[in-house]
Amino acid sequence: MRKRVLLLAATLTTGLLTALPATPAGAAPSRLSGDFNGDGYLDIALSAQSHDVGKAHQAGAVVVLYGSASGVSAARRSVITQNSAGVPGTAETGDVFGAGLAAGDLDGDGYSDLVVGATGESIGDRDQVGSATILWGGRPGLSGGAVVPPPANQSEWGDFGRGAAIADFDGDHKLDLTVTGRTQTRLYRGPFTRSGTPVTNTGVGEMGSTSETYAGDLNGDGAAERFYPFLVDGDEGGDVIYYTRNSTGYTMKHLPKADGVAGSVADINGDGYGDVVLGDAPDPTGTKKSGHKGGQITVWYGGPTGPDPAQTPTVIHQDTTGVPGTGESGDLFGSSVGTGDINSDGYADVAVGTPGEKLGKIAEAGSVTILFGSASGLTTKGAQGWTQDSKGVPGGSETGDRFGQSVRLLDINGDGRADLVSGAAGEDGHGAVTILRGSASGPTTGSAKFIAARDVALTGRGDFGWAIAP
Repeated sequence: MRKRVLLLAATLTTGLLTALPATPAGAAPSRLSGDFNGDGYLDIALSAQSHDVGKAHQAGAVVVLYGSASGVSAARRSVITQNSAGVPGTAETGDVFGAGLAAGDLDGDGYSDLVVGATGESIGDRDQVGSATILWGGRPGLSGGAVVPPPANQSEWGDFGRGAAIADFDGDHKLDLTVTGRTQTRLYRGPFTRSGTPVTNTGVGEMGSTSETYAGDLNGDGAAERFYPFLVDGDEGGDVIYYTRNSTGYTMKHLPKADGVAGSVADINGDGYGDVVLGDAPDPTGTKKSGHKGGQITVWYGGPTGPDPAQTPTVIHQDTTGVPGTGESGDLFGSSVGTGDINSDGYADVAVGTPGEKLGKIAEAGSVTILFGSASGLTTKGAQGWTQDSKGVPGGSETGDRFGQSVRLLDINGDGRADLVSGAAGEDGHGAVTILRGSASGPTTGSAKFIAARDVALTGRGDFGWAIAP
């Protein structure tokens, strides 16, 4: 009997711009991670990390598009900056508020919250120390917030807040948080108080320069594993380690043959265990022996003891039979990955962003590849390629659009099928997001939405769609 798909996770000047959809009076919140107003529909939180706030260039913002039975629209949104009411801090030049995003209910009130990294945040005379802020969910949507306790003795250029992941790491049914940076990585045990105080706040071992993190339950014990990929001398493909719960705390484990920085966790083969999808986008070089020209992804399958490091993972690139396109230098296939069940068949599918894809003479136009899960794992059967030139997709491919800069598979209209959300951070120099609804055959262009930076009143460069909250 096929088991239910496991979907366990792996940026204007003043606050709310419009009247927002709220949970009906008396209704209980949905308790869905990513549903900030508790109405039962997932919302889309997007980075606009280079948005100008007044005269503060690239201070950054977060744009939330609220889900509904009809999907999302530019009208149902909030744009939040560090100058928004109740949000700690002040919008300053170069803060890049929105550089890192993660969604989950950290205070246990049933409404999803949003963690926002500002990697350019300076403290006193220390430049780019970085910070992370929790924006609280509630019936009206996101409002107010608290600063996540920072590491002691943060160094300059630490970029704290670059990566964030929210999941139950210790199996106590309370969501926890991990935040990464160039020199500091922290683990916060939930629940959090509204002042931003967690139950515990501990450091994670010295791992070098860590930018990304993602999480999901790969061994079925009810506690999510935490993945921390990082670059080291002698392994330019990235060293992938993860922490798993044991009887006294956590054990650090390695996937020595795994490479990649981007990642997401979901049950690809329907066996009840999460699988980790890794994106290894850079081309092989003299110092990077692994990978494939144009980039590749690998799938490491979970089991009762987690992913077996001796297994032969599924490896897919644009030269794999059945995959649209051809592997070319600089394509960056796998620089972003997202997982979710698009066709509602019980197996998680994978969206792969290729923002460097050249289409004819159009450089860095970008593309997204859809790969489907099955009982035998990720397959290229029926694989689909999408660009802004695909029939029915709004807009058109232009140089530097970088369609596929970010990808997520989220069911935003509550029909049981994940929808494709793709950021094109370079669209018209400001950024945009495209949403294609899921269907039994994959993404469909019926009711497709294209929302550009200027549609949500972003100013400056914007980088709208640079990242999407998992």
